[in-house]
Amino acid sequence: MPRPGITTRLFLAVLGIALLVVVLMGQATVWSFNRDFLGYLNSQAVLRMEAVLPRLARAYPLHGNWEFLRDRPDLWYDLVGLGPARSLQAAGAASVGAGLGEVGGPVVARPAASPPSGPIPALVASDLLGAGRRLTLLDAQRQRVMGFPLVLAQSVQREIVVDGQVVGWLVMAPVETVADEAALHFMKEQWDAAWAAGLLALLAAALVAWWVARQLLAPVRAVAAATHRLAGGAYDTRVPVKGHDEVAQLGQDFNQLALTLQRNEQMRRDFMADVSHELRTPLAVLRGELEAMEDGVHPVTPEALRLLQAEVRTLTQLVGDLHELALADVGALSYRKDDLDLGALLAQECLTLSTACAEHGLTLQAELPEAPLMLLADEGRLRQLLHNLCSNALRYTDAGGTLRVCLAEHDDQAVLQIDDSKPGVPPDLLPRLFERFYRVEASRNRAHGGSGLGLAICRSIVEAHGGRIEAQASPLGGLGITVRLPLARRRKSLVGKGAVA
Repeated sequence: MPRPGITTRLFLAVLGIALLVVVLMGQATVWSFNRDFLGYLNSQAVLRMEAVLPRLARAYPLHGNWEFLRDRPDLWYDLVGLGPARSLQAAGAASVGAGLGEVGGPVVARPAASPPSGPIPALVASDLLGAGRRLTLLDAQRQRVMGFPLVLAQSVQREIVVDGQVVGWLVMAPVETVADEAALHFMKEQWDAAWAAGLLALLAAALVAWWVARQLLAPVRAVAAATHRLAGGAYDTRVPVKGHDEVAQLGQDFNQLALTLQRNEQMRRDFMADVSHELRTPLAVLRGELEAMEDGVHPVTPEALRLLQAEVRTLTQLVGDLHELALADVGALSYRKDDLDLGALLAQECLTLSTACAEHGLTLQAELPEAPLMLLADEGRLRQLLHNLCSNALRYTDAGGTLRVCLAEHDDQAVLQIDDSKPGVPPDLLPRLFERFYRVEASRNRAHGGSGLGLAICRSIVEAHGGRIEAQASPLGGLGITVRLPLARRRKSLVGKGAVA
């Protein structure tokens, strides 16, 4: 059975959380309502009980005891407000039920009667659950006289005080459950309202979960689909980016990744084309010359052997450059660093460069410092760096131009500047000069030779020495290369500070 997608799972997760919140809130509401509703009824019943206390306190002195209420539910109900009150004028005697006025004659006995079933005047909230029927009268010895037959542990008790003496107790049994029809009807309405609110909340949660699952994950699904296309080789795939949130950042990162892969794929294709061309040309020359010697067309002469040796050197240089770049990529390129005077090393390179410039019809301008510039560096690698930079400038500078080499100290760094004259490089292509096999075909084309790996190797050497290499437009009209390498005394001072710390 296939697993549900992320949209379905997110929808179910949000809906499940919303359902759990609705159920918990519903349970909490019902519990709080039941507790507060019963508390409200009990508080109303206590108020009713406290309203009865003055009546009992006024009725007690008329007889001196509570025997007049024993087995007289009619009088009891009158006193607690469950029957019509008898006034002194209507009874012609003291009204025990109302507890008002003076003694005017004997109490008129009435047959034992149950509480009236008709409407009770001035019905209060406490009458809903029969507060009067839950009252119990106890005498001074806490013996039951009349009323509710049980005295519960949770019952509310109040003293009946006459002339400063406790003559009895009035007890109210608490409401523990709701059984009255009106109260049950009220609770049912509250339950129905709670269920309706819960269902509406659940429906709203479902709509929100559906919206979140579709709208929020739509960009994620677009990125997922684009990833599948990108994995299939469609490197021109891009996703639309909207907003500035994390999903938008994901889309931007995907587009950058796709652009990088597209460039790498193009570089790979260019690499294969360049390598095949660079290898094919010397191999074709070697093969043609060797076949011509075998067929006797060309005699085996020193000049012919020198031509074959030159092509072999070209192949060797190309293979060596590829090998060095491969080692640099995995961090396995070896360096043996020692104290080195960069000025002296550059002066030696300029001697060789001056002869080559004369052969190409170029003018060499060299500005070297008199004081030594000491570096902690690998002499062989720096010699290779200088040779590659100077050979690159020599190869791509038109005849009659100028090649200028300057070395100076600036901010505890050795700054090497190599400028040449026309042709130049467009500004937007300068950052790409240090990519392997990259050449500006418009001005510095393949006809000048070179594998396109020299500047890439130069960057690797400079970075391995903790320096930085940059390309910019030359004031002479061509290309300018700037190399910054840290001086040895700066390195030693930094090491010393670290050791002390």
